[in-house]
Parts: sequence; structure tokens; C-alpha cells
Amino acid sequence: MTTVLETDEHKALRAAVAALGTRYGREYLTKVIAAGAHPDELWSEAAKLGYLGVNLPEAYGGGGGGIAELSIVLEELGAAGCPLLMMVVSPAICGTVIARFGTADQKQEWLPALADGTRTMAFGITEPDAGSNSHRITTTARRDGTDWILTGRKVFISGVDIADATLIVGRAEDARTGKLKPCLFIVPRDAPGFERRQIDMELHGAEKQFELTLDDVRLPADALVGDEDAGLLQLFAGLNPERIMTAAFAIGMGRYALSRAITYARERTVWRDPIGAHQAIAHPLAQAHIELELARLMMQKAAFLYDSGDDAGAGEAANMAKYAAAEACVKAVDQSVHTLGGNGLTGEFGLASLITASRVARIAPVSREMILNYVSHQTLGLPKSY
Repeated sequence: MTTVLETDEHKALRAAVAALGTRYGREYLTKVIAAGAHPDELWSEAAKLGYLGVNLPEAYGGGGGGIAELSIVLEELGAAGCPLLMMVVSPAICGTVIARFGTADQKQEWLPALADGTRTMAFGITEPDAGSNSHRITTTARRDGTDWILTGRKVFISGVDIADATLIVGRAEDARTGKLKPCLFIVPRDAPGFERRQIDMELHGAEKQFELTLDDVRLPADALVGDEDAGLLQLFAGLNPERIMTAAFAIGMGRYALSRAITYARERTVWRDPIGAHQAIAHPLAQAHIELELARLMMQKAAFLYDSGDDAGAGEAANMAKYAAAEACVKAVDQSVHTLGGNGLTGEFGLASLITASRVARIAPVSREMILNYVSHQTLGLPKSY
């Protein structure tokens, strides 16, 4: 059996990205968020060093690697306190889908720009009334001559304000069966009828969330990505990397929180010894570390399977990795804040904001309950309740 443990190249990539992340750090991201800005400097430098496009084909300016490499980049930036959430969307989902299923023109237009960071692409699947049920998507695509007309709404779509286009999941009627099937369309940000409204979030991040309205958005035939008869296959080719990268995001965040708590527990002395000498402090931190490491192993397995072309195996592992990483992250953040006591809620240590942020991985891009449904049905063979 081929091992999933990291190669020397992976270790070198991890060390190089960690060095970049350390130069920016949590303080940089906090200032960016407070200013209502975007982490453009970090994004540009990561792109220049080849990290943003590490998963994209070399023929289009990418690194020729896979999701295994891209997940390392996101995890290490997260562990340094400055994760780039748009990495989940632009190179991982959109870049992967276009690289696998796009036309020659779509690849040439988008992949080099996604790889060098000069253009970004958002991803629109979630709808107000569909939630985690992608089969209830109501955004429709109908033909009008050679054009497509898109109508519908999307919600909680990240980074639309900075994205040059959004990869929209719609449903088109199958001419043979009359049933609606998912299709993917590249919608330029300035397309007539394509409107966005920023959602007021309690969660403060560099990447803003939007509700989208598509009011008879007319697109040319070449806006369709891939084969309209293979929409579901193409959709999951993007959703599996999304789950893997969400796991990387969560693991990085958990590692960052844990590192702050460990440093504090080594130095903080209340009685005679540092508080980290007490098992009530040390053991929960050790448990959090173990659970983050276990989640990373499942993430590495999922990335290995996906990059090997095993979409079915990757689907199961990606869901499990996302679940495990989210749970480990929430626990690590909670225990880290608790270790610092009142200091854990101050701006000085930068942990309190992670209490809210860590919940994201439990909710998005699919809830932990839906992952448990997936595993109980697909893995355990238990009957569905819905």
C-alpha cells in the first residue's frame, strides 16, 4: 500500500509556507479585517512564490501538484494566523473544475490568472431555501438560441466583491428526460442582471459574504463549463476539494490557537510552577493536539485519493476529514481560550474571535449532521430518513 505520509517535497513546501505566514501573522490579518480591506499583499506574495496555483497544471502556469499540496499551503498559513479563505474557492474549487472539465479556451483564459493571483473566482451553490440539499437548487438555466439565461438566488457566497467571475451552479432541463440536472456556468461580475448584496455577519473576516440575484442573466454558450450531461460528476469534482481545503483551514486555525495556549501555559505562573505543569491544563491541550493530528491524517488520505483520481473514495474521506477537522478545531480553540482565562478574551492574544470563526467549519460547506448522514448511508449502508 502506498503511504500517505508526506514526502520531503511536501515537508519543504510546508516549511517555506510557514516562513511566509510567520512574516505576516495574525496581527496583519487583524489589521486588514479592521480596515475592511483584503489581504492583497499576502495573496500577491503567495501567488508570486507559486503557492496559490500549486495544484494547477504546469502547462497553465501552475505548480503541477494537487490538492495535497494546496491543503499544505492553506494549513500552514492558518497555523501562522493568516489563512486565505479564498484559496478554498478560487484555485481549489473553481481552478480544479476548470482544469478537469473546462474547454481549451476556458483553461487558457482562467487557469494562468488563477495561478498567478491576478484574477479570482467565487463559487455559488448555496441557496436560501436549499441549504445543504443540492438537489433542491432552484437557480435555472434555460436555452435561448445558443445563449443561456440564468435565473435564481444564491446566499453566503464568499468574496464576490473581489472576484472577477463566479462559478454558478444552476439546473438545466434534460432534453431526453425533462428532469433538471446541475450545470456549471462562469458568470462575469459585470454581467447585466447579476446583482449582489453584502450580508451583515457577526463573524468578522477579510472575505465578505453575499447574497446573489440572477435576474435573466444572459450568457454565451461558452460560459458553460464541461458537459451539461455530466453536471453532477463535475460538481463533486469541486466539492471534494472544498471539503479537503475546509479541513486544512480548520486544522491550521486549531494549530494557531493551540500554539498560543502552549506558549502561555509554559510561561504563566500563578503558584509555584508554570500552569502547563498541571495536568488539568496539560492533558486537554495534549488531547487537542492529538485530535488535530488525527484529522490531518484523514485530510492527507482524502487528498491522496482525490489526486489519484479515486473520486468515490475521496468523497468518503473528504467528508470524514472535514468532520474530524471541524470538531478538532472547535475543541482546540475552546481549550486554548480556557487556558488563557480572561486573557483569552482580550484583543492582545487574538483568540476570542476564533470562537466564532471555528464554528464555520462545522457549518460550511456542509453541516456535520449531513456528513453523518452521508457516512451512515454510504459507508454503513443504513436506510435514509429523508
